[in-house]
Amino acid sequence: MVSSKERSLVPYDPLQIYLMEIKNFRLLTREEETELAVRVREKNDQKAAYILVTSNLRLVVKIAMDFHRYWTRSLLDLIQEGNVGLLQAVRKFDPYRGIKFSYYASFWIKAYMLKFIMENWKLVKIGTTQTQRKLFFNLAKERDKLIAQGFSPEPRLLAERLDVKEKEIEEMSQRLGGGEVSLSAPVGDDGKDVYGSFLPDPQIGADEQLFERQKKEMLLTKLEEYRGKLFGKELDIFDNRIMAESPATLQELGDKYHISRERVRQIQERIVKNIKNYLMEEIPNFEEDFSSFIK
Repeated sequence: MVSSKERSLVPYDPLQIYLMEIKNFRLLTREEETELAVRVREKNDQKAAYILVTSNLRLVVKIAMDFHRYWTRSLLDLIQEGNVGLLQAVRKFDPYRGIKFSYYASFWIKAYMLKFIMENWKLVKIGTTQTQRKLFFNLAKERDKLIAQGFSPEPRLLAERLDVKEKEIEEMSQRLGGGEVSLSAPVGDDGKDVYGSFLPDPQIGADEQLFERQKKEMLLTKLEEYRGKLFGKELDIFDNRIMAESPATLQELGDKYHISRERVRQIQERIVKNIKNYLMEEIPNFEEDFSSFIK
């Protein structure tokens, strides 16, 4: 028979308790999310904001579990930062844009988690330059891609594929090393749920396909907004050089405006740089979710 003293020594796990508690909040339909978001935006309805936040707490956990491979300390710290990002998403969300709230919120959640990781990694500080951020995002993806292609993901090969120094690959690999939460470990004493149940389904479902389409639509919308700021030869270069499926040559555009090929290239380079800066300001977490666009 277990004494009361022995029962009192059962470890207290706040993470398990939190995960069990948030399962009590019902997931919303897209129509319900939109209705609540309109109430928040038009009437500053705090009750609607509360429902939007609590119904998406599991989304924060899913994202935190993925980021936990970079941050090997308290998973609750990541979840807490993600929740702050979720609150920010509720404040900023425009329900009239036709974007699903949970998809929009994921940008803010990831942004706050990444900011937290980069500001609090004390053992080996992750750099904050653009090159290091891109390496931070792309190293694991490129390693998996090489393995899938039958290659050994050695630092030399990774360095060639990512166009960085071999030393940078080795340093970042050390920074990203560490333990992970076992996805098969049970949450709570009943053992019915495991940590892995909080991760997204590896199969691409209808929602994820919709999210990808919405992401592309958001990008195209912002590009169209930026296009409206251009005129003259800059607009022509944007339409017929940068965005065209069959782009005009530098020589053709140079002849048209009586300028050199090099001058056209310089204008194009300036436009592309300004586009990237504009998109990073307009789209939360753009640098990670559209990494292929900004390479």
